[in-house]
Amino acid sequence: MLDGTTAFVTGASQGIGRAITLELARQGANVALAARSDGIHETAAETGAESRALPVETDVTDEASVEAAIGETVETFGGLDCLVNNAGIAGPTAPVEELTVDQWERTMDVNVTGMFRCVKHAAPHLRASDRGSVVNVSSISGKRPLENRTPYTTSKLAVVGLTRTLAFELGDDDVTVNAVCPGATRGPRIDDVIAAQADRRGVSFETAKRSVFTDDTALGRLTEPEDVAGMVAYLASDAARNVTAQDINVDAGTVWY
Repeated sequence: MLDGTTAFVTGASQGIGRAITLELARQGANVALAARSDGIHETAAETGAESRALPVETDVTDEASVEAAIGETVETFGGLDCLVNNAGIAGPTAPVEELTVDQWERTMDVNVTGMFRCVKHAAPHLRASDRGSVVNVSSISGKRPLENRTPYTTSKLAVVGLTRTLAFELGDDDVTVNAVCPGATRGPRIDDVIAAQADRRGVSFETAKRSVFTDDTALGRLTEPEDVAGMVAYLASDAARNVTAQDINVDAGTVWY
């Protein structure tokens, strides 16, 4: 359980971020819900523990916004024990020669540099904690080819490199740093990606879903947001105090490395 700890979760308004927030709160943590959308207020209410849920409007592409949000979290709860870097975008679906530099840079800014901004401002507080942890949400798409998804897959492999380096940089202060690599996870974002793949390939939605995302999984299905949330909660807990520098797949059995 996470009683008495404080977590800062980016992208907390929907999807995986929402599931992570609800699970951390269920296990007793104080949770700062960081996102740009108003959905953070709805998710905070869903926790059923509003005194332990702090919605903080945050744009991970804006350093001043990140610094202010983390500062408000520390001021409200008296410290910070866990940073969950979940905010991310799918980016474009197109062959590399059709991509624009703006599309590439936007994907990198949210998915990689956004994590850097959060870690930069969270690190002093995590070092001061007696159970500090960082959990970065990457993707199995950073470990295997995914056609027409160059910016996204590149950004998610960069998250693995960031995770491994930070584990050694923060380890002297007993801060663990790990990445969770979800497979295709049920929700609106993956539906949009599947639709784009279907359009690009000239096939139906269900055909694209099977051929790109489920046929090669051991369990033959999509990942649920709650599956990812459970792994994040474990990595934030005392049970995982000797687990660091790892990138752990939660993917119904798609990638084995």
